[in-house]
Amino acid sequence: MSQLVIKTKHKIAYSSGNFSLYLMQQMVATYIVFFYVDHLGVRPALIGVGMVIHSIVNALVHPFLGHISDKTQTRFGRRIPYIMFGIVPLSATFTLIWIPLTSEQHLFWYFLGVILLFDLFFVLVALNWTSLFPEMFKTLRDRSFVSTWRQLWGILGMILGIALPPVIFAMIGWTLMGILFGVVGLFFWALSIYGAKEPKKPEKTKSLPIITALRYTLVNKAFITFALGNLFIQLVFVLLPGAAPFFTKYVLLIPEGQTSLMLGTIFVVALPFVYVWGKLINRWGPRTSALISVVFLFFALIPFYFIQTFTGAIMTSVGIGVGIAGILVVLDIMLSDVIDEDAKKTGIRREGMYFGINGFIAIGSAGLQAIILSVVLEVSGYVSNLEVQPDSAVFGIRFMTSGIPMIILVIVFICFFLYPIKTKPVASEKKENVVN
Repeated sequence: MSQLVIKTKHKIAYSSGNFSLYLMQQMVATYIVFFYVDHLGVRPALIGVGMVIHSIVNALVHPFLGHISDKTQTRFGRRIPYIMFGIVPLSATFTLIWIPLTSEQHLFWYFLGVILLFDLFFVLVALNWTSLFPEMFKTLRDRSFVSTWRQLWGILGMILGIALPPVIFAMIGWTLMGILFGVVGLFFWALSIYGAKEPKKPEKTKSLPIITALRYTLVNKAFITFALGNLFIQLVFVLLPGAAPFFTKYVLLIPEGQTSLMLGTIFVVALPFVYVWGKLINRWGPRTSALISVVFLFFALIPFYFIQTFTGAIMTSVGIGVGIAGILVVLDIMLSDVIDEDAKKTGIRREGMYFGINGFIAIGSAGLQAIILSVVLEVSGYVSNLEVQPDSAVFGIRFMTSGIPMIILVIVFICFFLYPIKTKPVASEKKENVVN
């Protein structure tokens, strides 16, 4: 595939798709159960069944749509046609989640139908958009620059999708908020298409049957070490927010609303530090940067074992934000290197399959989080809504926010240590170019 020359404004515009991706993903993950159970009155058990079905379907469509995308050949490219086709129905189904167009007795079926349609279009757009990253940007310098901007946009999307909805739906209601966020999401997806570039006449390349493609992907050592590390780091990312309300309410003994400030601190601190980590990745390379950021996050979590005040929680959140920023920037760069190595061996670029299988594996983090939360709370003697929890429950909650994430980070460190690709830093690339 020919080398693309991409201007800085197009790099930033392409990166803005991460705003819409995280806005939609985080708002659905955070508020959909609350909306249908608490606001619309659907039985929690039914919504639970729907969420399980949604997770299974979401996981299965990832590798299938990735393989279809890899096989596509059009004069407009492999990825962009799917993105252009998908962004309008994606934004529409996202909006319809918050506008139940049915009677009360059919709400569950409406919920199930609309969330499955949203899943389909979300994976179609997000997978193809993400697959463009290693195709568009070939050097470590470009990848670290674009990954930095992607995470800046993504963190802003997380803030809008997690922190602001309670304020907005209190002012204008769920329906208008759904319409507003759907339009905003569509705008940034469209802006991202403006920055996206593919060769107008792609090279004709052979494709692999789906079973063969799956087999080649799943025996790739670099991919397996990366994907397992990514699975467990995503588990840390969902475990900390899941445990945070219990920590503020029962360990610090302060109102649950303070949880937003604690999580907000992580996001706000991460914003400038994604830029810092982007520079460090150029100097150290992706693998070394990943290992250092994991170690930094490991030590940043230790204070959750000891702190007694909200001020201490905020200070701890600062350190967590610094560590998370580094991990966010480096992940897609590492996977892009895996895809480059695979293309050298097979002669086929298979971004769709690799991002699809990675998404399939990473979805397991949500199930693991639910298991950890429920088991720790049950075993530790936690009692729902008890004003003062037993000491065993307090210890269990502390362990859930510090000890368990730290153990998981040890596994992540081992996976990334075994990751065999050692991309040279930007300085080394420059020296090689001078010599050549």
